[in-house]
Amino acid sequence: MAFVARARPRAVCARWQRTLRASPSQCTTSRCASSSSSSSSPLSASEHPFRIAVIGSGPAGFYTAYRAMSKIGGAKVDMYEALPVPFGLVRFGVAPDHPEVKKCQEKFDEVASSPDFTFIGNVSVGRPNKHAEGSTVPLGSILRHYNAVVFAYGASMDKTLGVPGEAALKGVYSAREFVGWYNGLPEHADLAPDLTQGDEAVVVGQGNVAMDVARMLLEDVDVLGRSDIAAHALDALSRSKVKKVHVVGRRGPMQAAFTIKEVRELMRLSDVAFHPVDRTLIPEDIKKLPRAQRRLMEILVKESGGGAPPPDAPPSKSWSLDFCLTPKEFRARHDDASRVGSTVFERTTLSAAFDPAAWALGTGEMVEVPSSLVFKSIGYKSAPLPEFADIGVPFDDRRGVISNDGQGRVWHEERTQEATMSFGHFPGLYCAGWVKRGPTGVIASTMEDAFATADAIAKDFASGASFLCPQQAASGWEGVRSETGIGSAQVVTWADWRRIDGAEKERGRPVGKEREKFTKTADMLAVLR
Repeated sequence: MAFVARARPRAVCARWQRTLRASPSQCTTSRCASSSSSSSSPLSASEHPFRIAVIGSGPAGFYTAYRAMSKIGGAKVDMYEALPVPFGLVRFGVAPDHPEVKKCQEKFDEVASSPDFTFIGNVSVGRPNKHAEGSTVPLGSILRHYNAVVFAYGASMDKTLGVPGEAALKGVYSAREFVGWYNGLPEHADLAPDLTQGDEAVVVGQGNVAMDVARMLLEDVDVLGRSDIAAHALDALSRSKVKKVHVVGRRGPMQAAFTIKEVRELMRLSDVAFHPVDRTLIPEDIKKLPRAQRRLMEILVKESGGGAPPPDAPPSKSWSLDFCLTPKEFRARHDDASRVGSTVFERTTLSAAFDPAAWALGTGEMVEVPSSLVFKSIGYKSAPLPEFADIGVPFDDRRGVISNDGQGRVWHEERTQEATMSFGHFPGLYCAGWVKRGPTGVIASTMEDAFATADAIAKDFASGASFLCPQQAASGWEGVRSETGIGSAQVVTWADWRRIDGAEKERGRPVGKEREKFTKTADMLAVLR
């Protein structure tokens, strides 16, 4: 569904005029007029390039850039990244033992090799990144120098449980922190989880990230040592005392979010046993289920059946899928009041056990599970940029997304004392990835989502819709750099990234790894000095 920019009251225009106020050489768009701004047909992209700023260099940003450049002839894309290194979730979110998932980086490198693409690394937009050492440019400066801006900066916050002990006790971590730690994300490089405090860990949540966390805790370190896992994580995991991992969900197997691939990988770990699931939570006639659910239930039934002969020696580690439990409290150890020792769960019952949309209902029965470590894998959230409120970009704080039309066009709303007034979408503002639809899906679904956003941009371009600036006024990165005074020495280019990439690979060779990541931005930048 397409939306048309409607007339805006004076209050909205005043805010946009303040944001887009510029010198005569900069963008002086007339689209804030108090009447509808119906722009003329777009100029030829070959005469005046259509300039797009993409904020974020993860898969959502790269796939949007690729599609937009293929759809709009001569379009120029500038990609802003707060860290000196690109790829976002692919580099810092994909499990290190899943190198095949990271193959998309080869496609991203092709995109970045285009003369119409500019990587602007080590530069934050809107707010400083305290874990980076680069510069920050105001969002207003970006808006003044581009025809279109795509927000694709992902999710940087955690959802919380809100139960006692969650924030106070040592040993309780978010899965996002732990994943960032073992993948070498500078923000979490110093997390230093103590894996030696006990032999049982609890993972709250049953999505694919939860399964990744469990697998990292149980996998043979010799296997992990051949991946690009961060050196500090490999060292800590080699000393880990964790022998049993509970992967806990408040609903049943029919409602679990993990995929067949993820659960199968855990089932196949060497020297790791799987505890049988409660068979009453699985339908009797599995064959009547849709194919994906049928295959998943068949795996759980097979692995819970005990049909295989017992091994010569019992496995040294184990894991379980614990269903129909919701966390109520994290309790301290008896010998250390500062550290988690157990997790209290309430048993739940399901509104309809075999309905994928069933919800959980508390029973009042409590269960205490030993846990020297807890990892909360209950979802991520995006955060708004500070300037969103000033320019009227609506952000859904509950869902952690930019309000949009489903195709990536950012909504515009003006809130008054009487009511909330919607004025269609913001000409020139778009979003893609998790900040558009929430932290769900895999990289393939992120690609489809990014393509939808790029297609919306191309459709608006072809229809002669209004954008942030007339094409002849958009100067892109050169205009932003001139306005903000950022020197070239402060910016990491794609050629610079390749030097960092080469240095990481060189560091990995002596230890038999594809690469040994730099986990501090200072070390990344030192390669370039």
